[in-house]
Amino acid sequence: MENNKGTLYLIPSPLGENDPSEVIPAPVLESLKGFRTFVVEEVRTARRYLSRAGLKGQIGELSFHELNEHTDAATVESYLKLFDDGNDVALISEAGLPAVADPGAQLVALAHRHGIKVVPAVGPSSLMLALMASGLNGQSFAFCGYIPAKTDERRSRLKTLEKVSAQFRQTQILIETPYRNDSLFADILSVCGGSTKVCVAANITMPDAYIMTKKVSEWKKEGLVIGKRPCVFLLLSC
Repeated sequence: MENNKGTLYLIPSPLGENDPSEVIPAPVLESLKGFRTFVVEEVRTARRYLSRAGLKGQIGELSFHELNEHTDAATVESYLKLFDDGNDVALISEAGLPAVADPGAQLVALAHRHGIKVVPAVGPSSLMLALMASGLNGQSFAFCGYIPAKTDERRSRLKTLEKVSAQFRQTQILIETPYRNDSLFADILSVCGGSTKVCVAANITMPDAYIMTKKVSEWKKEGLVIGKRPCVFLLLSC
């Protein structure tokens, strides 16, 4: 256990362009005023969030360090020094909960390796909000993250996930890069059985949020264009 190290705080951010006060608890927003060191997925987004969260005019006094899919392992390791002399560090993702389907998990792992205390704060999770609103099985579920982008590989994975869902009565949760939403949705309708239930949850917490669960056979009749909205897909084989 290393001594005289600060604490790593995991600070959620809005899922969209909400006013932070609409989705982030007041005590969490208040806590932001106490940090001077931030590890963030994208500095510009983090600055905008902090300004809207009440730190406007103070941003220039803050220290930002990026951690995203382009950050190498050596850089992540170098962030250990940020905790020296009892300095607390706030980790902020691009949207939602840090370290969940997010490269910030590397910093959390680093903290644990060096005995640094980790404190998660309350905030919105698109995955859990989608599951809550889907009407699918919330007793048994699996987050599958991003599945292959190539059509043949993606369809094969979807068939496998549908079989797992049927075997265990388990909700499967998927996400995709927004510009591939519609191609993923088309493949789901192409390979899954007509009775399989599929929930599309887009722009969660936003004024134009869309959350709907239907059987594949019903989706085929109705159709849907999702577009480039942040989206969570859930499926449950019946």
